[in-house]
This record gives sequence, C-alpha cells and structure tokens, in this order.
Amino acid sequence: MSNRFPNTTHEGFNATLHTTLVVTTKLVLPTPAKPILPVQTGEQAQQEEQSSGMTIFFSLLVLAICIILVHLLIRYRLHFLPESVAVVSLGILMGAVIKIIEFKKLANWKEEEMFRPNMFFLLLLPPIIFESGYSLHKGNFFQNIGSITLFAVFGTAISAFVVGGGIYFLGQGFFFCVYVFVCFILQADVISKLNMTDSFAFGSLISAVDPVATIAIFNALHVDPVLNMLVFGESILNDAVSIVLTNTAEGLTRKNMSDVSGWQTFLQALGYFLKMFFGSAALGTLTGLISALVLKHIDLRKTPSLEFGMMIIFAYLPYGLAEGISLSGIMAILFSGIVMSHYTHHNLSPVTQILMQQTLRTVAFLCETCVFAFLGLSIFSFPHKFEISFVIWCIVLVLFARAVNIFPLSYLLNFFRDHKITPKMMFIMWFSGLRGAIPYALSLHLDLEPMEKRQLVGTTTIIIVLFTILLLGGSTMPLIRLMDIEDAKARRRNKKDVNLSKTEKMGNTIESEHLSELTEEEYEAHYIRRQDLKGFVWLDAKYLNPFFTRRLTQEDLHHGRIQMKTLTNKWYEEVRQGPSGSEDDEQELL
Repeated sequence: MSNRFPNTTHEGFNATLHTTLVVTTKLVLPTPAKPILPVQTGEQAQQEEQSSGMTIFFSLLVLAICIILVHLLIRYRLHFLPESVAVVSLGILMGAVIKIIEFKKLANWKEEEMFRPNMFFLLLLPPIIFESGYSLHKGNFFQNIGSITLFAVFGTAISAFVVGGGIYFLGQGFFFCVYVFVCFILQADVISKLNMTDSFAFGSLISAVDPVATIAIFNALHVDPVLNMLVFGESILNDAVSIVLTNTAEGLTRKNMSDVSGWQTFLQALGYFLKMFFGSAALGTLTGLISALVLKHIDLRKTPSLEFGMMIIFAYLPYGLAEGISLSGIMAILFSGIVMSHYTHHNLSPVTQILMQQTLRTVAFLCETCVFAFLGLSIFSFPHKFEISFVIWCIVLVLFARAVNIFPLSYLLNFFRDHKITPKMMFIMWFSGLRGAIPYALSLHLDLEPMEKRQLVGTTTIIIVLFTILLLGGSTMPLIRLMDIEDAKARRRNKKDVNLSKTEKMGNTIESEHLSELTEEEYEAHYIRRQDLKGFVWLDAKYLNPFFTRRLTQEDLHHGRIQMKTLTNKWYEEVRQGPSGSEDDEQELL
C-alpha cells in the first residue's frame, strides 16, 4: 500500500500537470490575426474589379457629358440658366434613361449609379471647400470677419434650431390647431415623429446654403463688393458650421442621453460644437502657417513641380489629421485654405501660383459637377419614402428659418456698419438661400433607425434641394430683371451683361491679388506706412505678413518675369510651328 500511494499520487500529479499544460496552452495560443484589408481572390476579386472599373467609367462618362453641357451653355450664351440647374436636370434625365434600360432588362447599372457618402466626404468635398477658402478675397474678408461670423455661426444655428425644433414639436402634436387647419387645406397626413436629436440633425444639415448661386446673383446685380463679401464669406463658413452641427447631433445620438436633462444635453452639445469648431479651425490655421514657413525657408521656386507637389500635400494634410483625431476635417481644410492663400501662396513662384489657382478651380468644378449630376441621378437610384405633409412642413420651416436668420441679423448689423444692408438686399439674400450638395450628402451619411426614417429624411432632403435649385435658382434671372426694372436708370446698360456662369468667369480671369509680388520697399510703402489700417489688418501688415511671407528682391522678380516669359515664348513657338499654324493665326496671336 505504501508503494501504491506514491504511484497514485504521481499519476494524479501528472494528470493535473497535463491538464494544466493543456489549459495553459489553450490560453496562451493567440487567435488567428484577421487581415488588415479584406482579401478577395478568384472570381469574387474579378467581379469586384469589373464593378470598380464600370463605376469609374460611368462617373467619367457623366462628367464628360456635363462638361459638354456647360460648354454649350457658355457657347450659346444661355447665361440665365445656372450651371447647377442644368447639371441637375441632366442627371434627372440620365437617371430616367437608366431606369428605363433596367426595366427593359438591357443592362443593370444600379451599383454604378449609386452615390457613396464616404466618397463624397473623402474625395469630393475637400477640394470644393479648400478651393472656396483659397480663392477668397482676404482683404474684405478680414475687414468684415465679425459680420461674417455672425451670419455663419449664429445664423446657421438659428436656422438649425428653427427647422429642427419645428419638426420635433410638430411631430409631438404641438401647434395642433394651426396644424389641423393646414392639413385640412392640404389634405395631408400627420407629420412623422422624430426625436429631438434626429430633428436637430436634420435641421443642421438642411441649413447649409449653396454659395455658388448666391454669389452669381450678387455678381449679376453688381452689388457693393463689401456686401458681396459678406454673403460669400457667410456661405463658405456656413457649410463647415452646418457639418459641425450635424456631427454634434450625431454624437449626441450615439450617446445614451436618457438620464440627462434637456439643459445638460444643451451644454454637452454646445461644448462639443465649440471643441469641433475652434479645435478644427486652430488645426487648419496652424497647418497653413507651417506650410508658409516651410515654403519660405525652403526655396523650391526654381523647381515648380516640387513646389506644386508640396502645396498639394499641405492642402489635404489638415483634413486627414483632423479626421484622425475626431475633429472636423472640413472646418480644418477651410481655414487651411484661407491661411495658405493669404501667406503660403505669396512664397510660390509665378508659375506655381497660376498652376495652383487653375488646378484647384478645375478640380473643384469637377467635384461640384459630379455631386450635382449624381443628385439628379439619385431620384431613381435609392428607395424613397415620400410623405407630403413632412415635405411641405420642411419647406415652410426652411424658408421661415432663412427669414428669421437674415432679417433680424441684418438689421442688427446695420447699427454697426457704414455699408447698410438695404431691405432689397435682405430679400435677395433670403431668396438666394439655395440648398446644394452638402445637405444631400449629409442626409445619406446620417445614421437613423429604423431604415424608413432614414429614407424619409433622404427623400425630403432631395426634394428640398431640387425645389430650391430648380424653382428658386431657375427664377433667379426673372428676379434680377425685376430688380433692374426698379433701378432701370442705373443698370439699364448692364442688363445684357448679366451672367450666372461661374465657369466662364473663373476660367477667363486670374485673380490679381493672387499674383501680387512686392519687394520689401514696395510692401512697406503700400501697407506698413498706411495710417488707416486698424485691428487685425494692421497686425497682419505690421508683423504676421513679414514673418510668414518672403520679401522678394529685384533679382527674384526679374527671375520670375524671365521664367514666365520663357514659358510664354515656348508655347507661342509650339503654336506657330504646329501643323495647324499659319500666318493668319500668327497675326491673330500678335
């Protein structure tokens, strides 16, 4: 017995040790690592490649047709028709044709014509926002920064709260008497119910206005340049503010706010908005200032290709960084564009200055055209949920919110401004509050549950965008004619020159302020010695601009002129010696 006990104990110990080793081994063994990217092989990979190729082909085909359409508008001087209206109409027509083809089972382009929200925010929207900030006239912008901020931040917030609050209260049964009366007149159903955060998200995304149509109206009316800058600056910042407000509402939706009071919810939303707005703006400003210092102290002027490549990198850099640290990439890239245009641009060679300006305009035009075309296509691409009462009330709230935004703030600003905003201008500002690409893309990106609610918001947004673009945008020229009739003596000779084509105006001009190159003596005489500079303009002229920009010598200016003259002569020689060149063409060029 004494001999068997140790054996039994030893066997039990071995069994326990074996079990422990097995368990330990199972715990230590790592789980198989998942691939970083989904790997597709064989037939699935081939189908994915074919689908991607067809998507690229379809997008390029749509862009090519839209470019031809814009060319025809310019060639036949159809200036009364805004380009966005024409492109959206073409998209609707193409969507109808594709739907007929699918119905006849001749082809299936359903996937190719679908618009992916991530593609919009990663590829299409950043060039549009950066170009709008880069092409901004900084002089009037900084002089009117207070008024612009009031319209952009507080005005957009007012619109978002009016639309969102109206939808929420109507869904909860408030204003019942007025609502029953309107429903009786319109024969409408009861409005769909949205919770507070979803209503505010929809109100935020639908508050983004289209700056292109707005500026076209004011350019056609030959308004005061300061007023033009007020509206243009507000429109640019409005897009970024609308996106930040929408992200704020989405952030509140993802959190569990059931145990939080309404006041605490408001404070959390305000804190999130301030963090996104000022944090993103500071990041974009810092990136722009760093780019100015880099291109000031690293002389790439004699190698324009490297210089241009560095500018492209700095242009997209703040967007990726801001999105990576949970800030707003759109807000960051907007302020980066403004700062880079104000400082970095003047450290570039003349060739890169022109190349940068025209490249940004071209890319922004292609992105805007693509978005408006797919906006028209989306009518036939997505499953829709249409409720006439919801649509009508949203249109009424959008127009009312724009009025509550424009008129009170304009009257308030008139107490502090030398250039007064007249009632006529207020009406045009209200009328020109068109909705465009950003509300459409934000509605697709909005994560609402259940799916019917998401479809309802998406369908309503598309209808509002089309309503403002086609009806308000299409009636822009009659409104301009009406305003000119009232001021016939002052504008009769300019009636024939009214032009709503952004492409023609941008393609025929180079902004003079983007090509200004002053020596140190000329800069000091033009800016620093002036006594009328005040506030930020004086601070910028005295300290910031000399620190972040290169003061050119006469030798630098001479080299720049030679570089431009050499490129021009080379182009002229190629044209003259080409197969189509002739003496008549040479005389015409001279």
